[in-house]
Amino acid sequence: MKYANMRPGVFLARPNRFIAYVEMEGQKQTVHVKNTGRCRELLTSGVTVWCEKSANPARKTGYDLIAVQKGNRLINMDSQAPNAAAAEWLRAGGLGEIENLRAETVHGDSRFDFSFKKEGKLCFLEVKGVTLEDGGICAFPDAPTIRGTKHLRGLTQAAREGYGAYVLFVIQMADVQYLHPNDATDPDFGAALREAAGNGVQILAMDCAVTEDSMTIRDPVPVRL
Repeated sequence: MKYANMRPGVFLARPNRFIAYVEMEGQKQTVHVKNTGRCRELLTSGVTVWCEKSANPARKTGYDLIAVQKGNRLINMDSQAPNAAAAEWLRAGGLGEIENLRAETVHGDSRFDFSFKKEGKLCFLEVKGVTLEDGGICAFPDAPTIRGTKHLRGLTQAAREGYGAYVLFVIQMADVQYLHPNDATDPDFGAALREAAGNGVQILAMDCAVTEDSMTIRDPVPVRL
């Protein structure tokens, strides 16, 4: 997936979940943060960030914060990017040959990011974007997620009913070692992920090639439960 009209800047502060202050070309700009997660390990004062200029002149914020430089690693932190990249990956054969790819499909009391048919079987797939990294080791989630746990339980039930079920962790950076559930932050999610794996849900993780104006799913990453 590609972005347009990207501008570099220096992160100054984040007064709330939705906006940040970024210095661009000597001017302090108020930008929209496209990730309501904590991201405290990413958004530290003085780091280089990349922002996309909005095409809507009526918006209160003229830019969206898309990516951040963490040491020598560029990390995409746009919470909408994983689904867009996953759709491209699925259409390109990331899971092999599939048919009838659809977004936002309801099954039971859950709404999953994608559904499709693979080898004649209806399948559901939920995408989780990953930005939390330490020393090349990634973890999910970075904050408790009741919604994420509910999705896992819905996928577990779908697998028990004979449907195909997948969780795809889209790691929004390159060259990491492995992914694990962040039990210290959300033990319920970790327990639900292990239960899902034990009931036939396919747990996948992929890293991404990230540039200042793009993010593309790249290579598989081990998942340690």
